Amino acid sequence: MLQHLTIPRGPINLAADLHLPDNADSSAPLRAVVLSTPGSSVKEQIGANYASRLAARGIAALVFDPAHQGQSEGEPRDLEDPYRRGEDISYAIEVLTTTPGIDPQRIGVLGICAGGGYAVHTARTDHRIKAVGTVVPVNIGASFRGFQPDGPAAALDALADARTEEARSGETTRVNWLPDTLEDATTAGPTDIDTTQAITYYRTERGGNEHSTNRRLLRSDSLLLGYDAFHLADRLMTQPLQVILAGRIGNTGSYDTGMQLWKLAPNPVDLMVIDGAGHYEMYDEPEYVNAAVERLTSFYVNNL
Repeated sequence: MLQHLTIPRGPINLAADLHLPDNADSSAPLRAVVLSTPGSSVKEQIGANYASRLAARGIAALVFDPAHQGQSEGEPRDLEDPYRRGEDISYAIEVLTTTPGIDPQRIGVLGICAGGGYAVHTARTDHRIKAVGTVVPVNIGASFRGFQPDGPAAALDALADARTEEARSGETTRVNWLPDTLEDATTAGPTDIDTTQAITYYRTERGGNEHSTNRRLLRSDSLLLGYDAFHLADRLMTQPLQVILAGRIGNTGSYDTGMQLWKLAPNPVDLMVIDGAGHYEMYDEPEYVNAAVERLTSFYVNNL
């Protein structure tokens, strides 16, 4: 079953889908999981692939569009604010705690890619979250700092100049998360397998969605450069942790990040490496997604 929900978030609302088991017994409150999805994605994409499978295994799963993105409200559009992404998760939890048929004491979170970092960052201080699952987790702040050819401080200088120019012109600047097509990627230079698989997922009928713009407001980047998803996680994120990684190590950094998280966490419970899978193949390839969800289901059943 699928229920469309609205999540109140201060002056704006978030658009959300609650995936429920078809045979849910209203007399038995359900475990539930809030999904924190990759940067640029919307609720109908990766989040739905995991949420629907969790629901089929008896766990309610709530997936939402972040503020400023997808069908959620919020201006300016296409803002990727890592701190607001964490707040979005907490607002989603508030809705679940008051939803009939959901046990408010058995709510977990599942973070995928950048959403894994957002989930960890939120769970540190929101202990209504009782268990933390991650799939190919990425610390988006560390990733963005590593992408800068002249270093993050020089990038912040350039972003400051760009923000000043925006203020003068009254115009905002948006940049691509990914090349819009494989042809664009090839024109820009050699294409590695991860970039190819990302474009093949996000920018084709396979995984594309009309509400996913593939654009990021440039002012987001200064926030991302100063963000550390794992700050104080070793002291504050005491919940049970599941880490699921793709066995083929690519250029996303998720394998190393997942191992770092595993070693950092106070309460690591289960680590799974899926042989042969690439980062973006963990988004929708049935063989890999089903294996991950089976393991996640056991983790949530045992820890929620």
